[in-house]
Amino acid sequence: MPNSASSVDAPRSTRLDLDDAGARGLVFIVDDDESVRRGLERLLRSDGLEVKCFASSEEFVTGPLPDRLACLVLDLRLPGASGLEVQEALIRAGCEIPIIFISGYADVRSSVRALKAGAVDFLEKPVGDQDLLDTVHDTLGRARVARRQRADRAAIQARFALLTPRERDVLRLLLRGLLNKQIGVELGITEKTVKFHRGRVMAKTEAGSVAELVRRAAKIEFEPSPPAVA
Repeated sequence: MPNSASSVDAPRSTRLDLDDAGARGLVFIVDDDESVRRGLERLLRSDGLEVKCFASSEEFVTGPLPDRLACLVLDLRLPGASGLEVQEALIRAGCEIPIIFISGYADVRSSVRALKAGAVDFLEKPVGDQDLLDTVHDTLGRARVARRQRADRAAIQARFALLTPRERDVLRLLLRGLLNKQIGVELGITEKTVKFHRGRVMAKTEAGSVAELVRRAAKIEFEPSPPAVA
């Protein structure tokens, strides 16, 4: 496998509809040392985690990456593409799997580079059992929260996408705190029409109140289109 970062392609994603709240965490291990792989696999499996091992970056990147709660334990030095190159490929592909680097070499420059690029931690070999377990569980816990937040934002965006241009205009003014009568004046429509569009906005976004509507709009950084022509 070429060792140029530009030649590394991230694993393809496959959609698996799993409930992260009840699913076991999946840990990918990429390390060319078989004894290390087996040791880490036994340790993580003994703690109730699902584990998939790879002996090289090439093995890892050629397989599909399931869309589920997971993290990656990645050796820094690998045959072919290095761990840092794998990290860069995942970033380019928009893959947000959290990465825990491990290395038998004290390389401050590489560890700083990995952490700046978003790695969760950088552990030196031999990795202590409890240190690894604590780091993996903490990482999966954070990943679970992040996945829920992304799913929540995606659901909100999907609902807001249902709004018509006029409904977006009404929403824009609602978010500014205007009353129905003021919105009608601003848009050149009757207060009754404003109430109709406002009701549609609340129904489509599934917001129970204006306060909830504001919170949901803030979560997705809602940017309404310019006012429609009356």
